[in-house]
Amino acid sequence: MRYQHILLEPIEAGVVRLTINRPKVLNALNRATLEEIDQALDLLEANKNTRLLLITGAGDKAFVAGADIEEMRQLNSLEAKAFSAFGLGVLRRLENATFPVIALVNGFALGGGCELAMSCDLILASDNSKFGQPEINLGIPPGFGGSQRLTRLVGRPMTLELLYTGRILGAEEAQRFGLVNHIFPQESLMTKGMEMALDIVSKSRTSLQLIKQLVQRGQDLPLDNACIMESDQFGLSFSSPDQTEGMAAFLEKRAPNFN
Repeated sequence: MRYQHILLEPIEAGVVRLTINRPKVLNALNRATLEEIDQALDLLEANKNTRLLLITGAGDKAFVAGADIEEMRQLNSLEAKAFSAFGLGVLRRLENATFPVIALVNGFALGGGCELAMSCDLILASDNSKFGQPEINLGIPPGFGGSQRLTRLVGRPMTLELLYTGRILGAEEAQRFGLVNHIFPQESLMTKGMEMALDIVSKSRTSLQLIKQLVQRGQDLPLDNACIMESDQFGLSFSSPDQTEGMAAFLEKRAPNFN
């Protein structure tokens, strides 16, 4: 499929890279870009060879600097609600994808860009990256789930501070608050991201899917219910060839060969 606003590239071992490709506007998310991400997810979910998705932004200045303000300023109330709902749906698809998703944040991740990064499973950031939800300065709240995902990641007090003030976090501060997994020099971000991706895809695909479901679904359940769900998934994993191979490899003191 041909895209105007994104690049979709298979790398190796089932790893695919999706690049937001609007560097002249710092990769801002407009409706057309969100639609292309949605279409790309259709293809990736349908392809059984997809093992992991890397998401990054074109150029060295921005991952995604936010939603496209020039487009948004033309919207009326109903159109703005529809735009928000569509963006929320696309990001929710990333959260619920059957494969791991890693954000490689290379520069600004503000507003919709921060929301896009938070919808990924892991965030690897360059040392020049910046995070924030500065929508307050536009006279609006976040629209793609920022108020909810940020609360779940950094807690209520810090979320309210960031949303009330629009303050921007550097990479080290974002990591300290629990928003970022790792920080790398910008020139090595893609290499380090690929190293982690290849390590992850070498693991049991079944277990990766079960783990992602447990964490995504369990975080909002009462602890007892979430633990029951984990016990159910633990039992389910024993019907997988990966469990047979993994335990056999451990006892035979060799590396597992997961299909």
